[in-house]
Amino acid sequence: MRKHFLIASLLTVIFQTMFIYFKNDLLWTLFLTLPIILLGLYEIVQKKHTLMRNYPIVGRARYWMEVLRPKIYQYFIESNTDGTPINRILRSVVYQRAKKDRSTTPFGTQVDVYQSGYEWINHSLFPLPLEAVSTDSLRVKIGGKDCTQPYSCSIYNISAMSFGALSKTAILSLNKGAKKGLFAHNTGEGGVSPYHRENGGDLIWQIGTGYFGCRDEEGNFNEDKFSQTANLESVKMIEVKLSQGAKPGHGGILPADKNTEEIAEIRGVRPHTTIFSPSSHSAFKDSKEMMNFIKKLRTLSNGKPIGIKLCFGNLFDFENLCQEMVNTGVAPDYIAIDGGEGGTGAAPLEFTNSIGTSLREGIVLSSDTLRKFGLRDEVKIFASGKIISGFDIIKAISLGADACYSARGMMLALGCIQALECNTNNCPTGVATQNKMLYSGIDITDKGNRVHNFHHATLESVAEILAATGLESTKQLNRSHIWRRIDETKILNYEQIYPYYKDKSKTKSA
Repeated sequence: MRKHFLIASLLTVIFQTMFIYFKNDLLWTLFLTLPIILLGLYEIVQKKHTLMRNYPIVGRARYWMEVLRPKIYQYFIESNTDGTPINRILRSVVYQRAKKDRSTTPFGTQVDVYQSGYEWINHSLFPLPLEAVSTDSLRVKIGGKDCTQPYSCSIYNISAMSFGALSKTAILSLNKGAKKGLFAHNTGEGGVSPYHRENGGDLIWQIGTGYFGCRDEEGNFNEDKFSQTANLESVKMIEVKLSQGAKPGHGGILPADKNTEEIAEIRGVRPHTTIFSPSSHSAFKDSKEMMNFIKKLRTLSNGKPIGIKLCFGNLFDFENLCQEMVNTGVAPDYIAIDGGEGGTGAAPLEFTNSIGTSLREGIVLSSDTLRKFGLRDEVKIFASGKIISGFDIIKAISLGADACYSARGMMLALGCIQALECNTNNCPTGVATQNKMLYSGIDITDKGNRVHNFHHATLESVAEILAATGLESTKQLNRSHIWRRIDETKILNYEQIYPYYKDKSKTKSA
């Protein structure tokens, strides 16, 4: 108490001194000093923050610096290669390609090519002409034997981001870009909103454990609501979300301040409440029941491709899933593998950092296990998790994927500055917020064009890489094409690191 008395006395002395010297400007003196004195007195008596109580006014600077630290680090301290989760080199190339600016780099690579983990693809002594590979050919047909409405899908698409996690102007811009570039826009688990449909871009409707957009009042799956949306012309594929790379086994989170009345109506939930999607589905409890659910969705959608999304977990579980595909004769048309490095708007720290298989191993394990059970030709694989550049796409397909998703790449094309405010509703660029004052700043026509530009330029880079390696199609890529530095003197290609499954026999069960 003596310390507080001394501080209060000091503040009083300061005020009296200023009054003596500036008594002719009393109002200005009060205007400048009284708020500081009152704040100091408040911080002395409050009990929540010891630092501010012990050091009034001065102690508050610590909290200001804590808020400013990420911004200061990004703009003044980080190098071009060490920024996280997306480094400055990759962020810059997205911005440049989105705006059709010069995206070439001068003076050579800034990457340490002798550092462990450095990866590359070798070129051919006799490369093909650049025009030999067309970006229009970089597509893959999705649809197995039971699919009557197969979809020709770009190898690079917009990953799952819900209306709610993103603003309506962000959704409109993404879909406008998808329409112009003829690639797919995954809705995320928040349902098909009017903003997903307005510009007519191709949609992949994702259904999560909350069944938003196709749920009854108790939150269970509703066949009639599903059928009504699944048969929309713009909905080209349906994706059942089992888990997400950034929070596998946890379920989605929509903060209360993002859950507006409009979003709540679309999802079928109460507004202004935090929505936690369940960690597992209520429509099925095991792999066999999931195959029956997939069969039901395919029937209700009149034969559209049905996929599942998951972060690779226990190998035993995935093998059991494949065995049930064989046993039942039912299989998804594709499996989207989301790596543990995948992004999210909000997730517990432990789930983001310490749960789930990374994308590289996820692709390898899923592809090899499908091959082991004789399912690889029928079931396509999508890859998702920090896929930003053309080389990222090449690498994912070489490992075993057929096509790729990108969320953060597309957000950067919209103007995201990696402010790391996605979970606060304060996104300064209006991308990941429901604050009208912020999202109204997005020009939908301009940002839609930028999304299209980024997608097109990235596919052009894929085509150029293929031509440089002497290949005409991504279908010719395999693990032997990608090399990785193990240490300063040892390099291996991915076929040596992850040998293909060799057993030619197919597992069959009655």
